[in-house]
Amino acid sequence: MHYVTEASYVSDYKIKIRFENEEVKLVDLESHLDGPIFEPLKDITYFRSFTLNQDIDTVTWPNNADFSPEFLYEIGQSISEHFDTLRAKRVK
Repeated sequence: MHYVTEASYVSDYKIKIRFENEEVKLVDLESHLDGPIFEPLKDITYFRSFTLNQDIDTVTWPNNADFSPEFLYEIGQSISEHFDTLRAKRVK
């Protein structure tokens, strides 16, 4: 079971998240903003208004939208993997 210990906005719909095991992942939520609870998050200013809710160990928004820490961990890309991918694209 994973839980979020830190979260910071990166860009667009991307959040850098540190988990309890010290792993840091880049989580892109753009393709996961479906349904009425997530509709307000499509406004980038609103998206940026997330906070870390330590009662449920994940990021939440003012309208109480949230994603489970397990889901965030699953879809996140390890930061080192992300930068390796970017580096590989630049080398080509």
